Amino acid sequence: MEILQKIKKEVSKQTAFHSPLEGARGAVKSASGSVAVLEALIAEDANIIFGYPGGAIMPIYDALYDYEKKLNHILVRHEQGAIHAAQGFARASGKTGIVFATSGPGATNLVTGLADAMIDSTPLVCITGQVFAHLLGTDAFQETDVINITTPVTKWNYQITDATEIPSVLAKAFYIAGSGRPGPVLIDITKNAQLQMFDYAGYTKCTHIRSYRPKPIVRNEYIVAAAKLINEAKKPFVIFGQGVILGNAEKEFIAFIEKGNLPAAWTIMGMSAIPSNHKLGVGMLGMHGNYGPNVLTNECDVLIAVGMRFDDRVTGRLDKYARQAKVVHLDIDPSEIDKNVKTTVPVWGDCKETLPLLTALINKGNHAEWLQQFADYTKQEEEQCITPELNPTEGELTMGEVIKTLNELTEGNAIIVTDVGQHQMVTCRYAKYNKSKSNITSGGLGTMGYALPAAIGAKFGAPQSIVVAVIGDGGIQMTIQELGTIMQSDVQVKIIILNNQFLGMVRQWQELFMDKRYSFTNIKSPDYVKVAAAYSIEAKKVSERNDLKKSLKAMLDFNGAYLLEVMVGKENNVFPMVPQGCSVSEIRLK
Repeated sequence: MEILQKIKKEVSKQTAFHSPLEGARGAVKSASGSVAVLEALIAEDANIIFGYPGGAIMPIYDALYDYEKKLNHILVRHEQGAIHAAQGFARASGKTGIVFATSGPGATNLVTGLADAMIDSTPLVCITGQVFAHLLGTDAFQETDVINITTPVTKWNYQITDATEIPSVLAKAFYIAGSGRPGPVLIDITKNAQLQMFDYAGYTKCTHIRSYRPKPIVRNEYIVAAAKLINEAKKPFVIFGQGVILGNAEKEFIAFIEKGNLPAAWTIMGMSAIPSNHKLGVGMLGMHGNYGPNVLTNECDVLIAVGMRFDDRVTGRLDKYARQAKVVHLDIDPSEIDKNVKTTVPVWGDCKETLPLLTALINKGNHAEWLQQFADYTKQEEEQCITPELNPTEGELTMGEVIKTLNELTEGNAIIVTDVGQHQMVTCRYAKYNKSKSNITSGGLGTMGYALPAAIGAKFGAPQSIVVAVIGDGGIQMTIQELGTIMQSDVQVKIIILNNQFLGMVRQWQELFMDKRYSFTNIKSPDYVKVAAAYSIEAKKVSERNDLKKSLKAMLDFNGAYLLEVMVGKENNVFPMVPQGCSVSEIRLK
């Protein structure tokens, strides 16, 4: 009976409080824990929330009712949709994405997105409701140990059981999520803490945490040593990743490669840091990257890695990766140095700080013959791979010609969000970008179902930009319910489904390495045009080459969300390709 009376007392307190906290900053004022959460978001300029309500987070949602003019909550259809949308928002805006979810299944539905954000260094603050503190550990309804579940996939997590902790803990959460190498943070708040009234003295942003150093100290001796290697190099080669974008160091990076006249290749996550047509951009690295960058990795004499982590999809076999080269590695995360590839000179620090220091010490370069080698490989790749993919004269539509036509219509000014599979590799190979933060994809985790909700978030993060989601017929069916979010929130995203009636990437491997034993990769789809219509979204299906350009133009010109299904070849493959277990120099053109 005592417990029941306590709950009734707390609920009565909470239901009696229905007005936003005004004028509290700098003065002590009574507030609920839930109000303190929302005030923290306002103070951090985090006014877009992606979430789904439930019992354990209901007090926060009740307080949110009075904040609708200050905070914009987007109701998704699944918590995984919420966190992928927050990722898309963060990637497009450069801000921290916000997620609300309830306890139990609500919290566990965030785990895939947390893992994705962790490996792709995406700043998020996820706030989950939790059962009353006195029920923790009792297997109460919708109770899970979310802290232990999410510890491996968060940069930091913390459980709040007392409302007085909320302002300081959320300040730490925002600081940790967005500083240094960004990442996801999860704060679990028990229901009693959300309901609890306390003396609220305002919110102070966090700028320092003892024992947490987001950026390592730059060591000048390493800058000098790195510059010496670069100046002595005959065949220097720069490979760069998302660290350039996360560090807002695009201008500094371009100044660096232009002074040294250094060929530069990007990882999938680094794409769009420099314009696609930059004269020193030599293409994409990796399993389905460009021919020259892969082959010449094993011929360069100095390899300069900037803001990338030597992922296995970039390196292929490590024992055969750039063994001839001296390696300079610039990274904000010291744990990445020597993790996969042995570094000759490590350059710790934020690349926005380290790149100008390095640029000041390097000589103006020439390297004309070395750059010509990349051009020669590009010509060879164009003849055998690129031209047949982008300019077919007969047969079924190819994914490449869809992307080529999209480039022509957007002129490289769209944000393109890709799911995972063959369409992702084709889009990343052929899409053109003029500005940074235009390529949004699931890189390290390879999460199917990512693109549709991430595109929703990207549109909120960059509302003036055209946002195009390119998705396969497998990935779209994993989060297709988020069409409901588009309908309810009137999100003007453009959706292209490249339908090859297969789980295409797996099928390609089965064809090449498993004697065409197509084991459960043939996938049937619903009538996407009818599905879109059910969600009040304009849609069309295209299968003829003559209809492609005008259909894409109609999609882009339409004032609202639009779904375009394009039927492409069932058994087309993506080349070049580095087979698993092979060296990057063993890349196949066909």
